[in-house]
Amino acid sequence: MRILLYNPDNGVTRNFMPHLWMFLLKSLTPPGHEVLLIDGNARPMDELQIAQYVRDENIGLVGIGAMTRMIAKAYRIADAIRATGVPVVMGGPHVTELADESLGRDGGPRHADAVALGEADETWPQIVNDAVRGQLKEKYAPIDGMGKQRKPSLQLYPVIPWDSIDLDQFNLVPKSAAPLLRKVGEGWGTFRIVPVESGRGCPYGCEFCTVTGFFGDSIRFRTNESVVNELLLLKARAHKERGQMAVFFIDDNFAINVKRTKSLLRDIIAAKAQVHWVAQISANLLRDEELVDLIAASGGKWIFIGMESIDPANLKDVNKGFNKPGEYAAVLDRLAQRNVYAITSFIFGMDNDTTGVAERTLTQVRTWPPGLPIFGLLTPLPATPLYKRLETSGRLTRPKHWQEFIPFAMAHKPLKMTIEEAHAEVKYGWEQAYSPEALAQAVDALTDQPLGHRINIFLAHLCFRGIYFPMMGKIAWLKVVAQNRRTILKLAREVFFGRRARPKNPDGKDAYEPVAVADVTGEVSA
Repeated sequence: MRILLYNPDNGVTRNFMPHLWMFLLKSLTPPGHEVLLIDGNARPMDELQIAQYVRDENIGLVGIGAMTRMIAKAYRIADAIRATGVPVVMGGPHVTELADESLGRDGGPRHADAVALGEADETWPQIVNDAVRGQLKEKYAPIDGMGKQRKPSLQLYPVIPWDSIDLDQFNLVPKSAAPLLRKVGEGWGTFRIVPVESGRGCPYGCEFCTVTGFFGDSIRFRTNESVVNELLLLKARAHKERGQMAVFFIDDNFAINVKRTKSLLRDIIAAKAQVHWVAQISANLLRDEELVDLIAASGGKWIFIGMESIDPANLKDVNKGFNKPGEYAAVLDRLAQRNVYAITSFIFGMDNDTTGVAERTLTQVRTWPPGLPIFGLLTPLPATPLYKRLETSGRLTRPKHWQEFIPFAMAHKPLKMTIEEAHAEVKYGWEQAYSPEALAQAVDALTDQPLGHRINIFLAHLCFRGIYFPMMGKIAWLKVVAQNRRTILKLAREVFFGRRARPKNPDGKDAYEPVAVADVTGEVSA
């Protein structure tokens, strides 16, 4: 049987990274079947196109995984596929919490023939075998002898064949540029960001988060050897292709067990399995100097930190009081001293937020080393404690907001500002943090670093700008290039002519210093 695993687009902008679940289920599929993968972010398809693809490729079963913001698109795709007579199995956090919605048991239309609840590592082979026999059940869940949901161990983790799996749709290098870029340095003919997990679960239980509900609060880890071998496989493929491979450790908190994380990073270093990597780590865990040393030595380049707010009252409200805003600057300085930088995430529309929250946040951000701040709105996801609290208090304005996904739009009433004011705060945050002036300052803040570091920070800002201001066409990119022409020309001059000598005072120190980040307050056009 030919099986299609499909992940819908994220509804905001093109993903820079595919989703792991497709590769994992492909590796867990029983022998004798061919599995095809399509990520809607890398290979866009509408309903007619996906239906035609299913017919042309003689697909016998389709698996669709989707988070809440993708579920409306997932349902439309599923409906189009089912209309061809091919069965559809759906899974993921949203389907797990609202299985009856997917199965049409809540008064709405049916979108799936079967649903996989929770982690599908154990149930996927059974689903495939039942589909071959034409005996799909409606619900599949890993249940133990006591009737409780069983969480799979990660000790016997399947080998994902990264050396041979088709990754063409995930290459971020334009085809026209690949031949030339293969000859640059160690080769840039391909560049991919690949998801890898080393563990699952989170004990924190933040009010707005679906992780604890889906993966549980019991942390499970892969063996160090398994992770190291996977990195070596990815590294070898990149070398063979004269390309580059970066890894995103998708663990919800990569350093939740600091002792274990240090052990893994030491093994990566010892095996020379270093690749450039990104991971999500809580700020409170980055107090550990040895951990940060190992992060840098093992190839860590960016750390995603869910700061959420600079207001302790907000953090306490959402059960994230372990975040200490007073420690943020020290944590980011500690990383930057080792040339590791942060993607800092902030949520606006929390109960203690008032107008001006974006500028108050940016005032702090401007004093930190250059990083990538991102801004979003508090979103009540189904079955989270936040959703239940807002539903009970009558504050939901769009109880089923996922049925009509609107990027960066609130679904409940904030306490201390209007919905429109909250929307304006997010827009202001993105405009100011990714203005030409802010990008120039991020580059200038790294004046004493090698040119490559400054080019990387500039390109990273351009890419992250696209989260809020999509740059999907040539005209949009030309506009962005024009807005940032001074910084681009400055970097280009250094590429071709080298850096001009900086004037010195009699004491040998620089006669001038880079402008402090806090001094940049200029306006920008989106």
